[in-house]
Amino acid sequence: MIGYLRGKVVETMSEGADGVLTLDVNGVGYELTCSANTLDDVLVLGGKTPPGAEVHLWVQTQLREDSLTLFGFSTALEKRMFNSLLKVNGVGPKMAIKILSAATLESLAAMIEAGDVKALSNLPKVGKKTAEQLILSLKGKLVLTSEEASASKGKRSKESVKSPPLGRFDGSRALVLSALLNLGFRQQEVEAVVEQLSSEIDVESGIRQGLQALAGV
Repeated sequence: MIGYLRGKVVETMSEGADGVLTLDVNGVGYELTCSANTLDDVLVLGGKTPPGAEVHLWVQTQLREDSLTLFGFSTALEKRMFNSLLKVNGVGPKMAIKILSAATLESLAAMIEAGDVKALSNLPKVGKKTAEQLILSLKGKLVLTSEEASASKGKRSKESVKSPPLGRFDGSRALVLSALLNLGFRQQEVEAVVEQLSSEIDVESGIRQGLQALAGV
């Protein structure tokens, strides 16, 4: 089984929201099906990284009776999320890649943790039934550590999410604030949203309402 590849980009082909990246590894060309987020991470789309640039990708091998497909991921975390999605009834590899293309890892985890069926149903190929299955199967199992949230975004230092200031809030609102900050939202925006929440709100409802407000739903 192939778990990791390092090589030079030969070409990429966009197929809707996701695409295929061809990687030359010591003269052997590997075709990797990737999410839009991974393609963006390796800066291939839009010609930002020309053919010949060296990249490394985590790989998940899918072996069927009549085919062998390689899926590539820019981070080990995205690969883990992909494998988690495959455990959900009704979610296959192609649907999992489309889901990963439509949402960041932290926002996907947040929707599942908040039990937000409506938001999940808006993802490609995900109807209400599948959204409910995602929540039933994965809720409580996809909490990102602050380091993972930072790494998946690639834009913030670990220090920015290590110890969120909770002084203005207490009880459930403090926990909601901490959760939203660790999911990558800006402190000023999160504090403004949490300020509007009832002090009696439960954590799950607070996270759901916070995500809706921050996403402009």
